Amino acid sequence: IIWNIKAVTPEGKNLNVKAFDTEGNEFDVKAIQDAKQHSFMSIMAFIEGYEVHCRVMDSENEYAPVQAIGANGTIYDIKAVTESGEKLDVGGVSRSGKIVHVKAINANGDLYGVKAFAPDGKLNDVKGIKIFDRKVELKSLGHPVYAHLKAIRQ
Repeated sequence: IIWNIKAVTPEGKNLNVKAFDTEGNEFDVKAIQDAKQHSFMSIMAFIEGYEVHCRVMDSENEYAPVQAIGANGTIYDIKAVTESGEKLDVGGVSRSGKIVHVKAINANGDLYGVKAFAPDGKLNDVKGIKIFDRKVELKSLGHPVYAHLKAIRQ
């Protein structure tokens, strides 16, 4: 079962969340429910026929970027897209224990929740999950990953 990933504005508008390559091509980002349980699901970008994991990347910036890493190490930026076509960064903005709070960030610095929507109306939060106590969870094709991106039950 495929769940849609959206950023939700304070006005209740749902913004599409997409992956973008350096040329501006856009790709779908979805949560994958591959069993009856829907409490903990991977978030994937669908890039040229492949499912690519999305991750919260290690960064010295204020917010840790959410990106997908292609099979050849290519980085795809994850963005929320407004009705006017503006691309908002999606990033890890804070941490509570092993949970990294993921939000879309507009030009004014406002934070929008990122959610996974099931076809039948169920709703999960999109969060980064830390497994280890170390700063970098793993290196994926040379890129440092801070946390795993998952859709988790609210």
